Amino acid sequence: MNLTIERLDTSLPLPTYAHEGDSGMDLYARPYADHYALDYIEIEPMGTVSIGVGIRLGIPDGYEIQIRPRSGMTREGIITHFGTVDSGYRGEVMVNITNTNTYGMYRIYRKARIAQAILAPVTRAHIVEGVVENDTERGSNGFGSTGK
Repeated sequence: MNLTIERLDTSLPLPTYAHEGDSGMDLYARPYADHYALDYIEIEPMGTVSIGVGIRLGIPDGYEIQIRPRSGMTREGIITHFGTVDSGYRGEVMVNITNTNTYGMYRIYRKARIAQAILAPVTRAHIVEGVVENDTERGSNGFGSTGK
């Protein structure tokens, strides 16, 4: 399936699949402030920033792009938030990132791989109002209930 990608910054690579069979393509950081490109952006302890990845997408109808974290950043206490890019969105793809560390700034450099993008089909539900029965084995037991 073709995915049209417009680069807003030609110095950044197009999203890339690191290995044959990977589901996610890497997205590259494009830090900027007040319309000026930066070499890096700093995230304060417990702070969150939105970082552009320098692309606009022509997502086919019936599909979405799912934004997911990269495991290497998570190990360092840097959390990439999950996100959805709908097929009708035409702005720059942005990624929200939080520094969960309490001790110092974290730098994200230009061209760093900061997230993964997965092209996925969208299934829309037909919403039906009604009564939901609890007659399953799990019932209304919540978080952690299946491990007991």
